[in-house]
Amino acid sequence: MKLFRLISVFILILSSAPLRAEMVDGVVAVINDKVITRQQVQDFARPAIESLRNTYGGDQAAYDQQLNSALTNSLELLIERNLILHDFDVEGYRLPDSVVDGLVDDRIREQFGDRVSLIKQLQQEGETYAQFREDVRDQYIESALRSKNVSQEVIISPFQVENYYAAHQNDYKVEDEIKLRMIVLKKTDPDDTNTMNLGHEIVSEIKNGATFEQMAAVYSQGSQKKDAGEWGWIERSSLRSELAQAAAPLQTGQVSDVIDTPDACYIMLVEDKRVAHVKALNDVREDIEKTLRSQEMARVDRQWIDSLKKKTFIRIFP
Repeated sequence: MKLFRLISVFILILSSAPLRAEMVDGVVAVINDKVITRQQVQDFARPAIESLRNTYGGDQAAYDQQLNSALTNSLELLIERNLILHDFDVEGYRLPDSVVDGLVDDRIREQFGDRVSLIKQLQQEGETYAQFREDVRDQYIESALRSKNVSQEVIISPFQVENYYAAHQNDYKVEDEIKLRMIVLKKTDPDDTNTMNLGHEIVSEIKNGATFEQMAAVYSQGSQKKDAGEWGWIERSSLRSELAQAAAPLQTGQVSDVIDTPDACYIMLVEDKRVAHVKALNDVREDIEKTLRSQEMARVDRQWIDSLKKKTFIRIFP
């Protein structure tokens, strides 16, 4: 409830005026001897708020709802950062100024190009160079400690992958697939008969010995022309209805007749077919490992943050 009341105040302020450096500031949370101010939460959430304004500018109710979520999340992330920085100090770690200087130089080069551009951007946002430098330092420390206490603690075993695969078979079902090459001949209008005639000539050339690839490279107007009309493997159901119907009876290696649609004529070659199946474990193992790693990292991260909260004084002001 305290967080809700806090964010409600933010919404009233932020929805009634643009973001301003001169906004009246105030303490919204204390973590040991560190404070988080309303201005800090606002600054942290600025990219998200600007994005929300662009997305929900005409829908105030939706904007307010999303703004509430963005500010709540920003406050929580700032609390977590301060918990991690406090743990960094308690554990006796130190980050030499020379290292911070190098990190700052890298950030300037990657995001701003040069120091002059950085200073101009900081002036526009009402931020000082010292604040920028401190933020770079804090972000690095947070990332390093999360890696040490979270990423390095997560190991995904083959047994976990196999169990996940067995429990999520429906996620890896694949419909009937065909491997296609396609010649696309665009019409000038729905009644264009010249394109249809050209299509019949191309089919005749293929039957008389010309390769489909040659004809596609010369005549196709589709985006795959440079690849000799190759579409690769595709689920038959994902094709437009006229093409799906024409592809259904074709056997491997067979070329279709000209398929007439209002906007274009198509000629297709079925290079191969695969019936509906479940993807093999080896084909999805890497994706499953990424999913499990992400889930486990989120769990370990929450567990670690909760442990820091238990040994730290935190107060959030209404």
